[in-house]
Amino acid sequence: MSEENGNARTRTVSWEDPKALAGAARGLTGLEFLKKVAAGELPRPPISALMNFGLAEIEEGRAVFTVEPAEYHYNPIGVVHGGLAATLLDSAMGCAVHSVLPAGAGYTTLEIKVNFVRALTAETGAVRCEARVIHVGGRTATAEGKVLDAAGKLYAHATTTCIIFRN
Repeated sequence: MSEENGNARTRTVSWEDPKALAGAARGLTGLEFLKKVAAGELPRPPISALMNFGLAEIEEGRAVFTVEPAEYHYNPIGVVHGGLAATLLDSAMGCAVHSVLPAGAGYTTLEIKVNFVRALTAETGAVRCEARVIHVGGRTATAEGKVLDAAGKLYAHATTTCIIFRN
């Protein structure tokens, strides 16, 4: 319908082969791998390209992602879809966990609990998602994250449990 009235917008997204990126992780610790992604030595994952967020900081047990909410993130009620914050939190918390894993180990999210505090909009400006590991055990790890604007105002916070796959 919007194409008929001339209001259609377009956005082009490009990404590299995700299997090649996953292969590049072999032989590297989680922190080594993520430092290469953050430095641009390895391509960012397709989800990062699609939603236009990136890994800004990485250190052992901590990850920071950034995104600038935009119109293409909007839901039908005129604010940024909660999935942007949830995906940002899942990515940051997962990378915080990944950063403490040895070479050959992997992880995936078992559960995530997100609390939305206030709506993001294009007018919010750039936001940071700061995540840190709370606990790492033999089979699971937990982490927490927050989505904050430049002034430190909280937009969402979350916790996650990840399962760890060790060799």
